[in-house]
Formats: sequence, structure tokens, C-alpha cells
Amino acid sequence: MPIVVDIDVMLARRKMSVGALADRVGITPANLAVLKNGRAKAVRFTTLEALCEVLECQPGDLLRWEPEPAGADAVRAPTDGAA
Repeated sequence: MPIVVDIDVMLARRKMSVGALADRVGITPANLAVLKNGRAKAVRFTTLEALCEVLECQPGDLLRWEPEPAGADAVRAPTDGAA
């Protein structure tokens, strides 16, 4: 996936545990793990705002885009059958 989540980097810089961050943001540790491991399909702006507030950072410190390597299979969105 071309969106990389760097929550681990910010946690290390702030010397904070996943559990402490989840508690302060108001989400479950399991949901935070899904987000930080790059398995989330979306993130609410309110959650992103809370993460930035607690970690004292900008959204770009947590999320970044990396292009797919050349020749990688592109993930296609499902179509409704219309041409």
C-alpha cells in the first residue's frame, strides 16, 4: 500500500507506549494496532487530530505516501459493471 503509517516512529520519539497513546486518544489498543500496522482502510479526521494533539505532531509526521514499485500489480477499485 502506498500510504505508510509512521505512528511507531512518533511513539518512539515521545517514549510512549501503544496502550498509553490509545488511552489518551480514546480508541482501543486493537484499533490503534490496526492503524499503526497499516491495515486500516480509513482514518477519521477526529482520530488523526487526536493523534496529532497527543503526539504533538503534524499529520505528515504520521502518514506519508510512497509510490508503488515499478511493475507492481495495481489494486483496482471494484466496478459496477458499467463501461
